[in-house]
Amino acid sequence: MKVGVLSGGGDAPGINAVIRAVVRKGIRNYGYQVIGIKDGWRGLVEGAFTPLNLKTISGLLPRGGSILGTSRTNPFKREGGPQKVLDIVKENGIDAVVVIGGDDTLGVAAKMGELGLPCVGVPKTIDNDLGLTDYTFGFHTAVHIACEAIDRLHTTAEAHHRVIILEVMGRYTGWIALEAGIAGGADIILIPEEPFDVKEVCQYIKQRLERGKTFSLVVVAEGAKPKGAEKIVYGTGSDEFGHPRLGGVGYYLGKEIEKCINIETRVVVLGHLQRGGSPTAFDRVLATRYGIAAIDLVHKGEFGQMVALHGNKIVSVPLKDVAGKRKPVDLELYEISKVFSG
Repeated sequence: MKVGVLSGGGDAPGINAVIRAVVRKGIRNYGYQVIGIKDGWRGLVEGAFTPLNLKTISGLLPRGGSILGTSRTNPFKREGGPQKVLDIVKENGIDAVVVIGGDDTLGVAAKMGELGLPCVGVPKTIDNDLGLTDYTFGFHTAVHIACEAIDRLHTTAEAHHRVIILEVMGRYTGWIALEAGIAGGADIILIPEEPFDVKEVCQYIKQRLERGKTFSLVVVAEGAKPKGAEKIVYGTGSDEFGHPRLGGVGYYLGKEIEKCINIETRVVVLGHLQRGGSPTAFDRVLATRYGIAAIDLVHKGEFGQMVALHGNKIVSVPLKDVAGKRKPVDLELYEISKVFSG
């Protein structure tokens, strides 16, 4: 059997660990031939491949990014795209594809599966907003990086008597902002699930000032928005899945705070630092388990499934039930964070 592997969407620490696990068990246990598909679904539209073997996966476990590259290509937005994918798969003798991605990438996998492409999905998004799985790999690393940033910003905020706003990733959900904010002791956490009131944010900061706390740390997800307003976008245009490029809510909030309170406010946008570098031990283990489970599903012929984490068990769930099922933050956890606000 010849198995293709692709990674689509944004990169996340742990992709290479998944690839390593798929290749190692696929070759050593099942005698499969494994081929890498370059740059996500684009590789199956354009026929771009690279061989994967025991030598090419050596040293991948701690490596960030994706040795296969990635893109936000949507074959269904390109003329004849789905048929090109099917034709290229047939021409190259590919019997199955392991698809590593988030909602968009796996949504394409579900649709291509309906057209006859045997796919198995692996959940990947640092936002941790994919449905039917407790955690996606890469999220733990992103939270760790954001928490470390909060720890570092705490000392400079306190020394300079400033408000410092940390803008983190989180287009539709605030998992990173919430967990990093709680772990780092942020004074205010703002998430997309609950639009914020600027006056309330300022009131929290004033309460701290009245108690002698001359600084405040605010963590805001990039997709958070003021009440009654649209999300704040950076520039114009969108990707092939229709997503605008978000960013700027931190600067918006900083200006509003300075208008309201006589206190210096600075903004730090963590951006792609959350994606880069080596995955944490947790993400290495989770990504490895996902890769092993994915190639096992291929071997069993159980296509149209995604591997998932339920509790501490790896299970499989239907891809069609995952697409479009975004997982919002646990609002009970968000209520806990409010105990430490203001």
